[in-house]
Amino acid sequence: MFERQATMIKIRVDECELEVEAGKNLLQACLQNGIYIPSLCYLDGIDPMAASCRMCWVEIEGTHQPVAACTVAVQAGMVVKTDTPAVRRLQKTALRFLLSVHDVDCRNCPANRQCELQRSARFLKVGLKSKHLPSYLKQPAIVPLFPGLEYYPNRCILCGKCLAVCREPQGRPVLTFAQRGFDTVVSYFGPPDSNAQACEDCQACARICPVAALIFKVPRGDP
Repeated sequence: MFERQATMIKIRVDECELEVEAGKNLLQACLQNGIYIPSLCYLDGIDPMAASCRMCWVEIEGTHQPVAACTVAVQAGMVVKTDTPAVRRLQKTALRFLLSVHDVDCRNCPANRQCELQRSARFLKVGLKSKHLPSYLKQPAIVPLFPGLEYYPNRCILCGKCLAVCREPQGRPVLTFAQRGFDTVVSYFGPPDSNAQACEDCQACARICPVAALIFKVPRGDP
């Protein structure tokens, strides 16, 4: 049997005409065509998107206000702008808020130089040390989720990627969000140690984390 070919459409992003697959996620379409939009929570294949980081703002002709690109499917003739004053203002505000609840200790962080927060800050020309908002850090700084996995709540940006990838191999998630507001954290779901061996064999949550907030004491593949 012949595979059905994808329908291709044209959209315009920042004066560039792109040919993309109809219905494709707008953020993904931009990234695949070399147009960088800051994003911390987007994960290909996860639907619907959480849009929790509020970073991937764009303006679309015909809409009254900026929208999160990760929540939009492309349509033929769509005209998108990624670099307007309103978009940059929203992105910088969101990033500064995240940094105000983030322990900026890059030198001692395993994600240093590979960190999406650092990349977004460079792109938006925002200092990592927030001068606009007071710092709010959680206690304790390190939480053992089970004997082999440590959680660093003051690195965590609550992007939800770890929850999403955990859901797949386990059949049901063993990680979840707990608490509310500023006190929201990632927590282990279920009796202590009940899934410890499966988690140590998997470690997808630690690999997907963009800020090294989840650390296994014994990396995957080590004896």
